[in-house]
Amino acid sequence: MDITEPKITREEVLVLQDPDFNSRNVCIVTGAGGGIGRATAIAAAANNITTVGLDVNEKEGDKTREMAKEMGGRMFFIRTDLCKDEDIEHAVSEAAKLGTIKYLANIAGIQHIDAVENFPMEKYDLMQRIMLRAPFYLSKLTIPHMKKSKTGTGVIGNMSSIHGHICTMNKPVYNITKFGLRALSQSISAEGEGKIRSFSVSTGFVKTGLALNQIPAQAQQRGISPEAVVRDVMMGKSRVKEMMAPIEVGNLFLFGFSRFASYLVGGDLLMDGGMVLTY
Repeated sequence: MDITEPKITREEVLVLQDPDFNSRNVCIVTGAGGGIGRATAIAAAANNITTVGLDVNEKEGDKTREMAKEMGGRMFFIRTDLCKDEDIEHAVSEAAKLGTIKYLANIAGIQHIDAVENFPMEKYDLMQRIMLRAPFYLSKLTIPHMKKSKTGTGVIGNMSSIHGHICTMNKPVYNITKFGLRALSQSISAEGEGKIRSFSVSTGFVKTGLALNQIPAQAQQRGISPEAVVRDVMMGKSRVKEMMAPIEVGNLFLFGFSRFASYLVGGDLLMDGGMVLTY
């Protein structure tokens, strides 16, 4: 079985005409070392926003920076361990030196497949820290910068999932964190007075390493073949039988950041091929 991450081309990037999409404004993207984070960082840079990618994987983060440069964009990479407050603080401080922090995309995530009764608590703590605490802390640190900007506006996008709408077996902590990110988006928006907006993006399965790596564990847990996991579990309830490309998700973040989404205040962009609503 071969699920490979498709190459990103300039033609696939959504480029929007927005006066705030300029090099004086900064977009911070977590998980920029691959997958959806990489695609979002490239899309932001291609839209002329000064982009700061964060990831614990320096080699892959630098690769993303080079890919953004090839697209004609401006991206900086800061190696950041989202489990360390000092790393998060350093990243925001450095990003603020490059311009006005206007956008934040909380995308970094990990997965662990296990039932509640067997779930290792150290994995629970790690997932909560990366996927909920870090987005909250990054939001806490960047909102003051957004408020101090010329227009007093800013946008925070959070990567949720169909698992922020429905829960499937053996993914309890992933489910919890994805529901939590929707709540974080709504909480920020409730306080933002329409000027500090936040939204979430919910997709089904995307062609990333995270999706590929969970196939063997799902097969073992369910006692079925890897092929059956993709066909019956991942895409079984989707009306579209092809996994999304990472850049398709990155484009959703850029739309959400843009002037075209001014009424997207606490909302969720559910792009899942019909998995949730046509179940």
